[in-house]
Amino acid sequence: MSSSAGPAGDSAGSGASFRSYVDTMLRRQDGTVLSVWMALLAVVLVTLVFWKLLRARKNSRRDVLLIGLCDSGKTLLFSRLLTGKYKWTQTSITDSSATYRVKDDKGTSLTLVDLPGHESLQLQLLEQFKAEARAIVFVVDSAAFQREVKDVAELLYQLLTDGVVLKNAPPLLIACNKQDITMAKSARLIQQQLEKELNTLRVTQSAAPTSLDSSGAASQLGKKGKEFDFSQLPMKVEFLECSARANKEESDVSLSSLERWLAKIA
Repeated sequence: MSSSAGPAGDSAGSGASFRSYVDTMLRRQDGTVLSVWMALLAVVLVTLVFWKLLRARKNSRRDVLLIGLCDSGKTLLFSRLLTGKYKWTQTSITDSSATYRVKDDKGTSLTLVDLPGHESLQLQLLEQFKAEARAIVFVVDSAAFQREVKDVAELLYQLLTDGVVLKNAPPLLIACNKQDITMAKSARLIQQQLEKELNTLRVTQSAAPTSLDSSGAASQLGKKGKEFDFSQLPMKVEFLECSARANKEESDVSLSSLERWLAKIA
């Protein structure tokens, strides 16, 4: 009896030990799975919080910077957008800012900031405003573009290789102004010529870069090894034709397209 009961008892004991082992492993596995799910949940929550903070920071930026060479028509654009009226202007030596009511049904507002066209003043004031820029309007004199193309490209190059501008990537509009003048170049032609000039500038200035990003490294314009075009930039770049001088009744080209763009990025 004892000899026959022994193996049965050992078998029962082994079965109990195995079940105990399985239960222990399942409990451990459940704990591991739970830990994995908790870690994933924490990552998702942190990501959501970070995303909301980024959106809140972006939405807090309300400045739209108007940048361009002297006599490009920035100040008149600034005045026409704010008042709707034509106003005689002169070259400014300081920045001007005012609240602009976006033409939409939401009552949204932006702060337009007109930076002076003189290069040294403009770049100095850009340092002051660039971190809070929601968007940038780069104004080009379409009528004088052919003789100013190199100067326009150099100013645009400095803007597009700025570390803060590249990091924040605010929408950029190239406003091809003075389209009411017969000799004005089209937005398409201006885009093509600027891409060529910027590509040349990238090559000539790559040996001695002057723009540094937040980490202290030189900022690269576009993609290395490829011909430059605006689609390579981190921000969305658009071109449109406008005229601060023309009224809707006088010309098909006025400020309507610019006003629609401002409503879109507001």
